[in-house]
Amino acid sequence: MSIEFANESGVDVPAELVLAAARFATEAMDVHPGAELSVLCVDEPTMADMHVQWMDLPGPTDVMSFPMDELVPGGRPDAAEPGPAILGDIVLCPQFAATQAREARRSLEHELAMLTIHGVLHLLGYDHAEPEEEKEMFGLQNRLLEEFYSQRHRQAQQQRQADRDTRLLTNIGFTDSAFPEFPGGDEGSAQQRPAGSSEQ
Repeated sequence: MSIEFANESGVDVPAELVLAAARFATEAMDVHPGAELSVLCVDEPTMADMHVQWMDLPGPTDVMSFPMDELVPGGRPDAAEPGPAILGDIVLCPQFAATQAREARRSLEHELAMLTIHGVLHLLGYDHAEPEEEKEMFGLQNRLLEEFYSQRHRQAQQQRQADRDTRLLTNIGFTDSAFPEFPGGDEGSAQQRPAGSSEQ
């Protein structure tokens, strides 16, 4: 999955988190790995202009999605397979999202991850114009968001454990540099191990 990211909002954005959320959502929804996605962050005046132009609604909003024609027919994972395609564009407004986050007592990082997943679902054909559609889409969004954070938590735990293991091995002198190459034999054989090491 190719994902392009650009930040034209004028504020700092956790790009790694946004990209990770987009990649997780597309993989969880079985989007073709050859598809392409673009994520763009803009300021409030730009988002307000886009909101009026495309939705005929005043003022800025948090996220807008622009599916590409290459996905028609298809889009949803239960539809006919569209194959590799340009999935579309997600446009985020971090400033607007920050205001929403403060009002909801959430972090901006959480808000942007949620909006990115929301945008991906819109690209796949999900909507919330009707009550049943809203129930389906937001239920799926919340599940994906929870699974996304669970995955990041597991990865962080694994990285912390790997870092602890590396520090421990370094402290006791058990590093790659402790096993230099010796001529005339296989590197790391029992005869060539440093004093105090053993091999069962």
